[in-house]
Amino acid sequence: MSLDALKSAVPDYAKDLKLNLGSVIGNSELPAQRLWGTVLATAIASRSPIVLRELAPEAKANLSPEAYRAAKSAAAVMAMNNVFYRTRHLLSDHEYGTLRAGLRMNVIGNPGVDKVDFELWSFAVSAINGCGMCLDSHEQVLRKAGVDREVIQEAFKIASVVQAVGVTLDAEAVLTEFE
Repeated sequence: MSLDALKSAVPDYAKDLKLNLGSVIGNSELPAQRLWGTVLATAIASRSPIVLRELAPEAKANLSPEAYRAAKSAAAVMAMNNVFYRTRHLLSDHEYGTLRAGLRMNVIGNPGVDKVDFELWSFAVSAINGCGMCLDSHEQVLRKAGVDREVIQEAFKIASVVQAVGVTLDAEAVLTEFE
């Protein structure tokens, strides 16, 4: 399974997604670990079995075992954090922001890979999950580490295209039952 197989599965009406998938992943200038960690973490966050089935083997082939595990860890911990911090932010009672979270997130402190890569993957997952607080927090850490805005934008471009492809292919899987 591969990026090419995923592109082939995109229907004609979503040709822009097919082209974008090829450009944001196939023509990315990100180093392999940053690229494929972002791809894997966002494929998981997309919740699309089709996308994950097609992209995970290629990610695994392009990542060390430690990076593969760390990308999965980023998706897992951000699935929790994005709900928690987005809810805290959306509640009109700001006192919740003063309460101790009491949630374990040790992997953020010791992800097993370069912390900048892990932050980028966490940022990309947060883009899919729509947590503004997490986006701001990870973006600030990345910028303080010297990561250019273009690299950060590359991560959320990947996230947006992977998510859109997942939504489209999952919908097609259901819609073909009625055609």
